[in-house]
Amino acid sequence: MVTPYIAGKDTNMRKAITPGEKLAVTEISGIWRNTKFIGISIQNSTKHYIRYGILKLVCNALVTVLKDIHLCVPSSKAEWAAISAAFDDMWQFPMCIGALDDKHVKICPTPNSGSLYYNYEGDFSIVLMALVDANLRFIFVDVGTNGRISDGGVCGKCKLKLALDRNTVNIPEVDNLPLTTTKAPYVIVADDAFPLSLNLMKPYPGRGLNDEERIFNYRLSRARRVSENVFGILAARFQIFKQRIPTSPINATKIVMACCALHNFFNFQKPCPLHPSL
Repeated sequence: MVTPYIAGKDTNMRKAITPGEKLAVTEISGIWRNTKFIGISIQNSTKHYIRYGILKLVCNALVTVLKDIHLCVPSSKAEWAAISAAFDDMWQFPMCIGALDDKHVKICPTPNSGSLYYNYEGDFSIVLMALVDANLRFIFVDVGTNGRISDGGVCGKCKLKLALDRNTVNIPEVDNLPLTTTKAPYVIVADDAFPLSLNLMKPYPGRGLNDEERIFNYRLSRARRVSENVFGILAARFQIFKQRIPTSPINATKIVMACCALHNFFNFQKPCPLHPSL
């Protein structure tokens, strides 16, 4: 699929690196193997700066090829309704159209960036904000915000928030809750770090909760956990997330986007196993 985007042309001076060799360079660069990102030599002794160029090229190609099929936001009410039905069936949370969460991806700070990418954990990072469906697939991905911004701040700046506010993605209108005549909106579930809104639901705060509130929090937490599970699968599948990505924030963003697109592609080919206790 990516061959047309990464194939080079032979010249009189030398032969181009083949698409297969470029994919091999990407693999051993530590994206989906437990190897170091820097200091790896391959048989043809590809130089360090050439490896980085190949990595950028391949990641861009992967995103270009996969994003419109495996990394696109639903655009019809029927698609959102199918996501909601899956959450109700698998996680017993009705009228849920996704679980929202974020992950800090460690990077090496750029010169003169100061504390721009310095996060609350005492490291440098960019933020991966993701909306996940009941089957552990990414519905929406926003990557690249500097790690200094809070979860709520990242959510407020992302394109998903604007799309929800304007309803440009055709989320279904208010409907009856199952087996009742009570009207309720379709919602995204998130944790306490995110701001409550009409289409974003988070747990009841505090400790003095009644039984109904505790049960609600349990169900919401169970539905929301799919986003945490996806980040765990992503880190296990792509070893690059277990170390700092030693490249610029712009290039790190491309790498993360490529990994998210590949995750959905792999999950489409062979869905991730689900367990009722998750």
